[in-house]
Amino acid sequence: MDYFFEALWKALHLILKGDAETYSALRTTLLVSSVSTAMSLAAGMPLGFILGYVSFPGRRALRTVADTLLSLPTVLIGLLVYGLLTHKGPLGHFGLLFTVQAIILGQTLLAIPIVVALTASAVEALDARLRVTLLSLGADGCRRFLTSLREARFGVLTAAVTAYGRVLTEVGIAIMVGGNIKGHTRTLTTAIALETNKGEFASGVALGLILLFLAFCVNIALHGLRKGA
Repeated sequence: MDYFFEALWKALHLILKGDAETYSALRTTLLVSSVSTAMSLAAGMPLGFILGYVSFPGRRALRTVADTLLSLPTVLIGLLVYGLLTHKGPLGHFGLLFTVQAIILGQTLLAIPIVVALTASAVEALDARLRVTLLSLGADGCRRFLTSLREARFGVLTAAVTAYGRVLTEVGIAIMVGGNIKGHTRTLTTAIALETNKGEFASGVALGLILLFLAFCVNIALHGLRKGA
């Protein structure tokens, strides 16, 4: 138990004394997690809605693909993004490898299948009479989309929370394409990996507690949004 009390005390010490390295990793973590979640919502929510609402040939196969991609290994995404951004890759001339933008790209690819699958599930769970009612009232496509999306808002919020939690705790992509550069691309998760490799287990656990507290705050905030929706 002393071990955990030591880690808890160290976490409080890192926060209260304003440790520059810890706060830098915290800022980077919040930045890449927030931007990648927003981008995955922008791309994945319309795709998930179409997948759950519109009937078309091959829909069931695409639904299976979307569900399968939920298990996409982060190391595979890291390799894919690394291959795209390396100097020999098709996007290598942008010079994005080992930057925050590279981490955001990788984490966005990780979160999109989550948003697509959970949004599709939320739309599929809507009462079938809603569509009939909207059609009988003469609602156009845009109106049906907005009304259905509003009815599925709890499911969409769940998708957002799940995606945020996934990218918040992601480490493989951040190390592979971010490089774990101190003060630049180092996140809380890559800092934990570094401290563990150095044998500084108490520091690693302390950073983990800060990450857990951050995830708790995000979930509390989004729970409040759900209650107010």
